[in-house]
Amino acid sequence: MNKLLLIIVSILIFSQIIFAGNNNGGKDSLAYSNYNYFNQDFLMHIDSMLNFFQLKEFQIIKDKENNYNFSEDSIPSYPLLTYEYRLEKINEQTPIQLDYNEQVQHYIDLYTVRQRKLLSKIIGRSKYYFPLIEAELDKYNIPLELKYLVVIESALNPEARSPSGAVGLWQFMYNTGKVLGLKINSFVDERRDPYKSTDAACRYLLYLYRTFNDWQLAIAAYNGGPGLIRDAIKESGESNFWKLQKYLPKQTQSYVPAFIATNYIFNYIDEHNITEKSFNFNYFQVDTVKNVSGLYFSKISQQINVPVKILKLLNPEYKKMYIPKNNEQNILVLPKNKKKIFVNTFYKPQEYKQTVYNDLPNSEDIKRGRKKIIHTVKHGEYFHQLALKYNCTIKNIKDWNNLNSNKIYSNQKLVIYVNQQ
Repeated sequence: MNKLLLIIVSILIFSQIIFAGNNNGGKDSLAYSNYNYFNQDFLMHIDSMLNFFQLKEFQIIKDKENNYNFSEDSIPSYPLLTYEYRLEKINEQTPIQLDYNEQVQHYIDLYTVRQRKLLSKIIGRSKYYFPLIEAELDKYNIPLELKYLVVIESALNPEARSPSGAVGLWQFMYNTGKVLGLKINSFVDERRDPYKSTDAACRYLLYLYRTFNDWQLAIAAYNGGPGLIRDAIKESGESNFWKLQKYLPKQTQSYVPAFIATNYIFNYIDEHNITEKSFNFNYFQVDTVKNVSGLYFSKISQQINVPVKILKLLNPEYKKMYIPKNNEQNILVLPKNKKKIFVNTFYKPQEYKQTVYNDLPNSEDIKRGRKKIIHTVKHGEYFHQLALKYNCTIKNIKDWNNLNSNKIYSNQKLVIYVNQQ
């Protein structure tokens, strides 16, 4: 980008925002473009995800508004060069090529205008699912941005099932799941297991990348299958996604633009006045118990006082709400504060080894010799991250700030006592 364009873009970024609370769309905005542009199967998929999130057992709690002084019903819109500039900044941080074009803009507008309610709930769910997905992606040394595929695939719903029979966060078909080593039987469907399905998805994505040596083609192949991509390359004589795009089925043509748009959206949530709706849990509020077998959720619920719907939410792989008897290491995910109760109830003392930690210094003692600072919470930060950063505990931070909630918010001011330099 030459110097003149940089200057123009900078002016546009800091120019007055075009608000669209009751906006008809300015000439520089695609916010109210003709949505017939989109692949209709994709739109039906998005609408089905919205219906899922309206189920009562997935209660959503409204979080604090963002701090851009938007009115509650404002739908911000920006000059097109602003979107391009922002996406270029994201593109500098990933090995996946994130191109900006009209197709990508249409999908940005789909989420930030038409599907705002769905998006706000997906963002809340991401606090639970993204940390575990990122850990698996990191284990396989592949781009962390691939986590956004699950937004397109399932809207972060591990129980999602497509009309064609694809299941889970990563939407594996039956045979694909079996090839990838996932257990699927009458009691258990590991395509719905967030941990095991993510491991399988990482292995498959790595295979696709090694096949095509291009992340855009690997992502397209994840949707359409490697055979379709090979045929398109052969027919078009091209190995660039945008040049062979027209040789692909409509749904696969849409997949890469939607993925790029999702990368943009999750980096600019506040700028689009998307209010996050909190999910029941975040990743750090749960724990696992191994070697569980022969237990119904109803029995567990009665003994540890956790609603069956919560057990189902945290353990979607158990299709009949029953953990079958077998010799394998069945895992049960529980709210962290219920693990000890479960172990004490269902295990004999010698059957379950539990690490005992020495008492940690209390929050008043740990302040001695430390310097007080004020930390402004950034978007996406969480308690564990701050505790690790400042060499303290979550309890310390909550005590220092008189907090009872396990949630923190963007731009929240927190008192932290840090080691003297």
